[in-house]
Parts: sequence; structure tokens; C-alpha cells
Amino acid sequence: MRRIYFLVPDLATTKRIVDELLLSRIEERHIHVLAKRGTPLEELPEASLLQKSDFVPAVERGLAVGGTAGALAGLVAIALPPASTVIAGGILLGSTLAGAGVGAWAGSMIGVSTANSRVKQFEEAIEAGQFLVLADVPKKRVAEIEARIKTHLPDVIVEGTEPIIPAFP
Repeated sequence: MRRIYFLVPDLATTKRIVDELLLSRIEERHIHVLAKRGTPLEELPEASLLQKSDFVPAVERGLAVGGTAGALAGLVAIALPPASTVIAGGILLGSTLAGAGVGAWAGSMIGVSTANSRVKQFEEAIEAGQFLVLADVPKKRVAEIEARIKTHLPDVIVEGTEPIIPAFP
């Protein structure tokens, strides 16, 4: 999946884009709309915390850093004289999992409180009253969807795509 960003000037055009995406067989759960705080979106699918924050990248970084730190701590514990080689695998596995868990938790706490770095570049336009539409589409259909939107709504600005979308947001 790839995430396409559309910067849209008004609510009526945003509704037409969402309708066009739905007609293109993009499920509603893969369409997200961001607007200035207090702007009524009516029946449009509003972006959730996962799209507004850096939650997913922060959890991924926390898993990696915590798992690495846990593995290193396990290796240090194995190297100490009282540790037996019989239980060395358990110590290493346990410390790696514990480190990954703590890292993911800490990363999620930091990520939830941090604005999405990709959306941050659209902050001025959103505050000026424009709408940002995020659409998660299959890789093979990115060009088709962009062309279809541009054909029907030439005033819409396609702001590019994000290379990889996590499977669960």
C-alpha cells in the first residue's frame, strides 16, 4: 500500500474526491481527511490519531532499540560467571523480549504526543482552511487513482506518495 496526499481547497471538492476514491473501490477505512481544528467534516472520514501522530514509526523505532538493548543486556548477563550456559538461551530471549516490549511502550508514548512528520509540512495550508486527503491505495493503482482524480478535479494538488504504509493503521 502507498499513501497518496491530496491538498484540497474546499469542502465540496473534498467530498467529490472522497466520492471518486470510493467509486475507484478504495475502502472508506483507507481514506482519511485532515482539516483545521473545529472545521465540520460532516460525513467525511476524519483522520484518526494514527494518521495525525508519529505513533507507528515511534513504535517501530522503540522495538528496534529496545530489542537491541535487551539482547546486549542478555549477552552481558551470559558473560558474567554465575550464569550457566544451560539457561543462557532463556536469559538472552527473555531480556530481548523485555527490552523490545519496554522500547515499544516508550516509543508509543513518545509517538502519540508527536505530530506526524509528513503531515507537518501541510500545517500552514490546513490552518489556512484547506483540506488534506490521505488515501491508502495498492502500489499498482497509484498512477491510475492520481490520474482519475486529476481528470475529474483538475484543481486538486497531488502532493506525492509515501513509500510504505504499515499494515495495521
